Amino acid sequence: MPLAERFLTVRRDPHSEEVLARGGDAEAHSVLQRAGLVPVVRLHETYHRAPTGLAEHEEIRLASQAVARLRTVGYHVDCEDAFDTDSRPAHHLPLGASVAYLAEQIREATTTDEVADVLTELTAPSDGVLAAVEQVLAATADFHDGLGNAADPHTARRLRHLADEYLHVTRTDLIHTRNALADRHAPHPGRSICTEEVPATEHERSAVCACPPPPGTVPAPPPPPVAAGPRR
Repeated sequence: MPLAERFLTVRRDPHSEEVLARGGDAEAHSVLQRAGLVPVVRLHETYHRAPTGLAEHEEIRLASQAVARLRTVGYHVDCEDAFDTDSRPAHHLPLGASVAYLAEQIREATTTDEVADVLTELTAPSDGVLAAVEQVLAATADFHDGLGNAADPHTARRLRHLADEYLHVTRTDLIHTRNALADRHAPHPGRSICTEEVPATEHERSAVCACPPPPGTVPAPPPPPVAAGPRR
């Protein structure tokens, strides 16, 4: 990680008077959003601001909380005195870390059965990850139905459309992939586990590994020579 991404500033903008947090990487942005700040995506920068409509003491509380959480996980934060704090709240792994662990299991898998088992955690119809995401979208849509603003019913319809169309397609494709892998019962040819054991039938006892060498890459043939045209 570039060292510059470990540094952030949390200050009140002198022109707009907004509380702004600038700098950091994706992990820092996640910390800022969990602290209650709102991301602002620009062409060359993503920064974070305090939500609109807050009293000054609430802005200070959010900014101080963001500074404390960032420093807890090792970021260097330059902030104005009003936001500075010695607090270091306990850091717990977010829910997304459990799903990210599924990706790590797939990266380490050596057989189709292992990957099928991991994908089951995503696609299980009752309690899989995608079924839970669908419930979250439905609950958020229901919340917007009676929220009161003119745009809220449109937001509710949009959330249900995401669940019924986009999430449904993703879930269906992953179920097909999971089922196909479950039927194959095959090792991954590039991920066999090396036991570093020499078979008893091996005559060359100095051998230390019975694994075949990894397949080499066949070099691409050079392009055909270009015939020179007649000069004029």
